[in-house]
Amino acid sequence: MEKINLNLDNLDEVFPEEFSQEQIAKAKTLFLKKLAEKAHKFYGGKIQTIPKAPVPGFNWFNVWYTPGVSKVSTTIREDNDTSFQLSNRGNFVAVVSDSTRVLGDGDCTPPGGLGVMEGKAFLMKYLGGVDAVALCVDSKNKKGENDPEKIIEFVKMLQPSFGAINLEDISQPNCYKVLDTLREECDIPVWHDDAQGTACVTLAGLVNAIKLAGKEIGEIKIAMLGAGASNTTIARLIIAAGGNPKNIALFDSKGGLHIGRKDIEGDKRFYRKWELCQATNPNKIDKFENACVGADVLIALSTPGPDVVKPEWIKTMADKPIVFACANPVPEIYPYAAKEAGAFIVATGRGDFPNQVNNSIGFPGILKGALMVRARKVTDEMAIAAAYSLAKYAEKRGIDPENIVPTMDEAEVFPVEAADVAMQAIKDGVARIEMTWDEAFENAKKDIKYSRDLTKKLTEFGFIQSAPREMLEEALNWSIKEVS
Repeated sequence: MEKINLNLDNLDEVFPEEFSQEQIAKAKTLFLKKLAEKAHKFYGGKIQTIPKAPVPGFNWFNVWYTPGVSKVSTTIREDNDTSFQLSNRGNFVAVVSDSTRVLGDGDCTPPGGLGVMEGKAFLMKYLGGVDAVALCVDSKNKKGENDPEKIIEFVKMLQPSFGAINLEDISQPNCYKVLDTLREECDIPVWHDDAQGTACVTLAGLVNAIKLAGKEIGEIKIAMLGAGASNTTIARLIIAAGGNPKNIALFDSKGGLHIGRKDIEGDKRFYRKWELCQATNPNKIDKFENACVGADVLIALSTPGPDVVKPEWIKTMADKPIVFACANPVPEIYPYAAKEAGAFIVATGRGDFPNQVNNSIGFPGILKGALMVRARKVTDEMAIAAAYSLAKYAEKRGIDPENIVPTMDEAEVFPVEAADVAMQAIKDGVARIEMTWDEAFENAKKDIKYSRDLTKKLTEFGFIQSAPREMLEEALNWSIKEVS
């Protein structure tokens, strides 16, 4: 047990030598879950609010509050856009969820999503230099049904206090209507990270994976397991980036999406799925294993595994098959099993495996870029620009089959991504203000450094305590016992 360290950078080395790869994978998952429970209880969550201005003397209270602040209120009244300068609105994001589809755990009740939403706020601050707050809401109507209109109305009411909205963990089909309505009717960016964020980072990983495999995006055949918000948006972005829709086949729990799916055609709530039914899978393939035959890429965002994607399906794929198994918290197939089946590149949504194509490397930089130019929305072109920004950043520093996208500890990727997104927002005509790429990069870099330095200093001076070693050992011992 002495091998484990507080950095948690050696997890593969701390389990018994006699453990198989499958046992290690299971034990890591259990360890991280148990440690998360203990750590969140120890810290009482992971986000707090602290002042960003000083109090040199008593009369400064009269500046930060009444009577001095009256001038701020009347100035904003005359020009609402000054709120981006005179308050924290210009760097403030609301993370909004009804918690109806939290990770792979389904409906967790509104407060059940707080751990994830606080996590988004944590990553925005530390990785993107963006302040955020978790807002988990009860979207049920009088009939006890989750009502998308209630979320739409709630977000519209929030607009005056925030520079952007991050939607999260809203189940389909409500997620489609909520996002599409708010994107058009709000005057600030509304971003659905499960859909747009996952799609952006998946596209980034795909760009570099097919480059390593020597293939072209317009020619590859793609089999996609799962047709929720994530995979349907991934398909849409791949097509927008040059993918051939006729070479793409998506599958939901009832089979393949194609023009013959009258159940989808007749349900107007699933209009995004019906669009893909009309554009993809012209051969009307109804079994996923059949779509895998000769496929260059398998992208799964479906049911947590580890046995959802079968090794025998991968064996039937084309030369140098690429497998993205991105269900959380457990991928549809473990990387070692996919590799044993012949996969050339394997990516998951988890950071403890190689090639994490998780939206955590996307949304902090994307939202920072949108906020810096006070964008009115995040366009699909901005999401694609972010994807290519991530892919090019990784390629510049070197890519290989075990390293196709940047990781969260590559601090410089976020200001680069933010600057690229900001430039695309200006190009798309959705920015309120303009700046150069260098200005955007330096602004983002400064704010991100501030956030990281603040956390470091709060820890060094004891305002944030280090996690006790006993906490790690208890979680580790428990996970080993459960798997043994």
